[in-house]
Amino acid sequence: ALFVRSWRESARRGDVRMVDDDERRDGGGGLGGPGGAPGAGGAPGSGGGGSIENVEQLVLELTNPATRENALLELSKKRETFPELAPYLWHSFGTISALLQEIVSIYPMLNPPSLTAQASNRVCNALALLQCVASHYETRGLFLKAHVPLFLYPFLNTMSRTRPFEYLRLTSLGVIGALVKVDDTEVINFLLSTEIIPLCLRTMEMGSELSKTVATFIVQKILLDEVGLNYVCATAARFFAVSAVLGSMVQLLTEQPSVRLLKHIIRCYLRLSDNPRARDALKHCLPEQLKDLKFTSCLKDDLVTKRWLAQLLVNVGHSMQTNPQNASQNVAQPNSL
Repeated sequence: ALFVRSWRESARRGDVRMVDDDERRDGGGGLGGPGGAPGAGGAPGSGGGGSIENVEQLVLELTNPATRENALLELSKKRETFPELAPYLWHSFGTISALLQEIVSIYPMLNPPSLTAQASNRVCNALALLQCVASHYETRGLFLKAHVPLFLYPFLNTMSRTRPFEYLRLTSLGVIGALVKVDDTEVINFLLSTEIIPLCLRTMEMGSELSKTVATFIVQKILLDEVGLNYVCATAARFFAVSAVLGSMVQLLTEQPSVRLLKHIIRCYLRLSDNPRARDALKHCLPEQLKDLKFTSCLKDDLVTKRWLAQLLVNVGHSMQTNPQNASQNVAQPNSL
């Protein structure tokens, strides 16, 4: 039980900090503590979560089925304190193959849904190490060229809402989130070519609040890239698929408010409004709740998101009834994104 709680808290902290770091770069205040995504590459030789010899031994134990489970657990604990773990994982013989074996081994449990908590925890520790590889500047490109993210897509295509499946989705999203966290058009092109957006939209519709937040964060980062925006707005079907899910999420937020999730939804809408065709469509399909002061009152302490919302309403030709002085403050820096 202690192992399960420890892993779950680690997964939550990791995905929350990944989103928080990006919010701080945009000027918004995150809810998590300092630090980046788990396993993010730091300066070579910095930090230290145990001796190099200890890490090397654990990496070696990943290739032995008898010692793999414990090695997965111990190495997942060292992601944040040993910044050069990713190159060790990628360049050591047989290690990535061992991690992929862990992933493929639970495919039969996806349909019909039979994933146990123990199996979910074990594979999520393997996914956490892949997130480490996806985060590191030295291994990110190699990770993409090997098409490793494709092994995770079946997990994002599941519909079960049980906890083992929810944590599996969340940790898989964490790997994709680690890729998009660094602004790189090569990453965006890869994800678009492999149809990641429909998988994210599925999670945005039926996942937990945290899974929805990470999935929306991924869509937001794709849209912020010019290639991603053009892709989504290239056809009416793609645009309305995204806007429909965003709209349904706003509707659900009237019953279960989440400032963090609303922030990313607004940013997605604002970015869509940068495209002329999408902007015209948003004049007719933007949720009424976003024009409602009562609904958006939860943003009163988030000046950045309030500016995003004010600029969005200006872009689509709507206005929000508010104090004129406050309105002028909200629109004062519309391009501070």
